[in-house]
Amino acid sequence: MTKPYDIPKALIWEAFQCVKANGGAAGVDRESIEQFERSLGDNLYKLWNRLCSGSYFPPPVKGVPIPKKSGGTRMLGVPTVADRVAQTAVKLLLESQIDPMFHPNSYGYRPGRTAHDAIAMVRRRCWDYD
Repeated sequence: MTKPYDIPKALIWEAFQCVKANGGAAGVDRESIEQFERSLGDNLYKLWNRLCSGSYFPPPVKGVPIPKKSGGTRMLGVPTVADRVAQTAVKLLLESQIDPMFHPNSYGYRPGRTAHDAIAMVRRRCWDYD
């Protein structure tokens, strides 16, 4: 039986490497990256299988209150390690296909582009076009 989505196993491995490099806390399942790694082969295979079959559904996100400089708190959502791997795999798979469709003046959440790049472009255009 063929899977509806052709996702290379190597992509899931690459996604895990990115997640591991970023670190981060455990999600609602309380499983750290180190704990996930103890059964890495099984965990990555299950995730790959669910993504390829279209049966993957993300678990709930853990809410963590973060203090704001102005006082009070804001909620930060912490996905599980497996969900971060899944999100990263999708990003790696789709980004190179979708990014060329964006307008050249689009800077938000784009690879190799930052808010500082956008500000620099605005300043340059202000000087060029007064």
